[in-house]
Amino acid sequence: MKHPISIAGGGLAGLSLGIALQSRGVPVTLYEASTYPRHRVCGEFISGVSDETLAALGIDSCLAGATSLQSVSWSDGAGKLAEMDAPGRGVSRWQLDDLLQRQFVAQGGTLHTNSRAVPAVGVVWAAGRPRKPSPWLGLKCHARRLALSHDLEMFTSPFGYVGLSKIEDGKVNICGLFKSGRTDGAKGTGLLIAVLRRCALNALADRLEDAELDESSFCGAAGFQTGTQDGPSFRIGDAAAMIPPFTGNGMSMAFESAECGLQPALDYASGRISWTEAGGAAAAGQSARFRRRMTTAGLLHRFLMNPTGLKLIGALARSGCLPFQSILHLVR
Repeated sequence: MKHPISIAGGGLAGLSLGIALQSRGVPVTLYEASTYPRHRVCGEFISGVSDETLAALGIDSCLAGATSLQSVSWSDGAGKLAEMDAPGRGVSRWQLDDLLQRQFVAQGGTLHTNSRAVPAVGVVWAAGRPRKPSPWLGLKCHARRLALSHDLEMFTSPFGYVGLSKIEDGKVNICGLFKSGRTDGAKGTGLLIAVLRRCALNALADRLEDAELDESSFCGAAGFQTGTQDGPSFRIGDAAAMIPPFTGNGMSMAFESAECGLQPALDYASGRISWTEAGGAAAAGQSARFRRRMTTAGLLHRFLMNPTGLKLIGALARSGCLPFQSILHLVR
């Protein structure tokens, strides 16, 4: 190989690409701003990515122990709207990111934690969403002693939405996206419960108060917007595009994005194309793969966050006129 590759960001996309490149003889240096293991604001629900993509990246073994998920329910503050099937896997980022970084290092990759890279030729940008003004607040924590009616429960309101999904060791991941607002100084898991009450999801808030919430797993994220992101020419994962979280497709897109970047990175490393050409090829591949789901998800997100739109969705769902299964296909 003529050119080594560096990767800025050790999340799902960056680690997956690093593993795939290392396995093909490309020396990779990866820079991660944090350490492992750690918690991240994430739905921890993988749905939509194919076994072929996971195998091409060489990371299928890291998901072998993930919890198998199948059933999904959608509800609002007034009750259940729909039930459907959405095959997927549940696994915490605490566990998955750690497994991926261990595999990357075992394959000879160079990992620098508590370290940041800067944009440059030969640096794949996988450093997550760029910070920008936003009304959105993402919150997440784990719970025990929290029974679910379905493998994944989704709740929506005009002020945000939240998903509860089964992960490893009998735990449940609780993760939501909410409009920022007054919470009277609540912190930690208390902030999550306060936000749910502000969203009029009181029955869910009561359930969480009766559960065993893991305060150490609580984390939040602000200053981001969904959609296509700005940044260096060769970017993958959330640094390239961030789908609205209600789709449950964000983790899958991270893996697919890494696959889209694999061949362009290989072509650059072997000297067949320039870095600019590699970045353009990666961007074109991601655009072709994600365009439909990003457009559909963006439109649905605006409906879900609009009181009139949400009321219409609720009426259609309760009358059985909303094809949830078909909509799910459009965001996969």
